[in-house]
Amino acid sequence: MPVINKIQKVDLRNIWKNEAADFTKWLANNIDYLNEIIDLDISVQAVEENVGPYRVDIYGEDGFGNKVIIENQLEKTDHTHLGQIITYLVNLDANIAIWVTAKPTEEHRQVVEWLNETTPDNMYFYLVKVEGIKIEGQESVAPLFTVVERPTVEMKKVGAEKKDSARRFTVRREFWTKLIEAMNKNNRLCQNLNPTNDAWLGIALGYSGVSLNLVATSTYARSEIYINKGEVTKNKEIFDFFVKSKEDIELKFGKPLIWERMEDRVTSRIKAELTGVDIFNESDWPKMISFLIESSSRMHDVFKEYVQKLKREVTSN
Repeated sequence: MPVINKIQKVDLRNIWKNEAADFTKWLANNIDYLNEIIDLDISVQAVEENVGPYRVDIYGEDGFGNKVIIENQLEKTDHTHLGQIITYLVNLDANIAIWVTAKPTEEHRQVVEWLNETTPDNMYFYLVKVEGIKIEGQESVAPLFTVVERPTVEMKKVGAEKKDSARRFTVRREFWTKLIEAMNKNNRLCQNLNPTNDAWLGIALGYSGVSLNLVATSTYARSEIYINKGEVTKNKEIFDFFVKSKEDIELKFGKPLIWERMEDRVTSRIKAELTGVDIFNESDWPKMISFLIESSSRMHDVFKEYVQKLKREVTSN
């Protein structure tokens, strides 16, 4: 049975006294240590490459022709080196950045994670911890590389979802801004409303739980009387109250409406809908805005009478 001894940590400065002159040169000549741990095939092209007033520690390419920059730090990570990594990446037109450090801090780990999520799919960031070790009782030492943060398909997917969500929010806010401006030229329904990131705007009708909603999505624009008192029974009773006057309501509205009691849901609604339009297609906005202004205005004028009747009936009971 072989002799089993403990692993001992060795101060990196006892192995490489100078970061640039010793460690960087050693790593450039022994890049396979790093290739094995991060599963890349980097070939070193230059050491201490000039980038403006700075000098990137190691510059190379991987097996697919991606340009790689490696920044070494035998101390705790800091903002200066983070800034240098971004500078090198941009100025050398590289898309893989590897930060090798003795002490990766949590704040910088989070930054590297964020970069992997938010940058384009062909950009990759690695945070690698380096330690010095030896076997107890022996003189030879060895480097120990540990990947602290690396790019993954899941990260890029999360990042894409976040960017898509941000884009949706921006588009919706711009759409509602234009709709409110246009609506204010026609009536006072939106005078107290602000643009939102949501897919809908709610207009009060003077009775809690019954509102006039304007909805815009990637497939339709809709004006609806939305019923949600929080209880199934109450919601269905209010819907049925409006159904009693369905013929009169549609006659005053000027066309048939879509009545959805929605037996499988808590809420109910009565709607006018324009399909075949997309809020994320700006060329559809004029058609959608025109429809929403006209349908919501008519719906408000018609239903305010019945909402008042509903209030009186509830009060009398």
